[in-house]
Amino acid sequence: MTSARVRPFPYRLVATDLDGTLLRSDNTVSRTTRDALAAATAAGAVHIIVTGRSVPWTRHVLDDLGYDGLAVCGQGAQVYDAGAHRLLTSVTLDRQLAALALAKVEAEVGPLALAASRDGLSGEVLIGPGYLYNPKLPVIHLTDDSELWREPLNKLYLQHPDLTDDELAEAARRVAGDLVGVTMAGEGIVELLPLGLSKATGLSLAARRLGVTAEQTIAFGDMPNDIPMFGWAAQGVAMANAHPDLKAVADEITASNDEDGIALVLDRLAAGTAE
Repeated sequence: MTSARVRPFPYRLVATDLDGTLLRSDNTVSRTTRDALAAATAAGAVHIIVTGRSVPWTRHVLDDLGYDGLAVCGQGAQVYDAGAHRLLTSVTLDRQLAALALAKVEAEVGPLALAASRDGLSGEVLIGPGYLYNPKLPVIHLTDDSELWREPLNKLYLQHPDLTDDELAEAARRVAGDLVGVTMAGEGIVELLPLGLSKATGLSLAARRLGVTAEQTIAFGDMPNDIPMFGWAAQGVAMANAHPDLKAVADEITASNDEDGIALVLDRLAAGTAE
């Protein structure tokens, strides 16, 4: 009897967003998806998490997964070595430009609720009055607006009482897009970033360290902040629950994050490696 010949997994790098993609609605990763990722890595691929969350908001998820590789955090601002608990790269937001950009946006749309992510392994997330956030995540409430600018930041978060996230992001790009990057990363999550920064820039840095190219990468995501990552990777797979703008540029649409959409694609690819 002749045994099946097994070819290497067709991609060397599997890049997954976290919220709405790898994580289910209950903030867990299913056993099915864990097994599919384990099979892909056993077949020669590397799994890398690429998230808008900063390291302090990501680390507990990585620890729960037993994840000890590289992770791209903070919308590409941070490349984090989870095994060594060490930041390898970190990009900060120019606070003068950010303050100017914020002033221009508020002049256009009115007062905003604000939050900010401080730089570093232990960088706190500062929450201003009226800003809505996940109460399960650690934050520091601002008591003085000047605290917002006191230490280096990775990004600012904006919320508007009336505009939708898409409307707010579009207004911010229109009036301040020459000063800062603007992205929408999820419900209630419009962010101001260092100009030119994206998940693609962080992922490309991490991939270079791993000796992997864009042509060897498949990426999974669900929000407009994943669009640059899809543009960089050879294959971009949007979840069924993804934002329409991401679905429009995806190479494929899989099942939702609650229906093991990542596992369905990985299992199909793995099945094609044996003949």
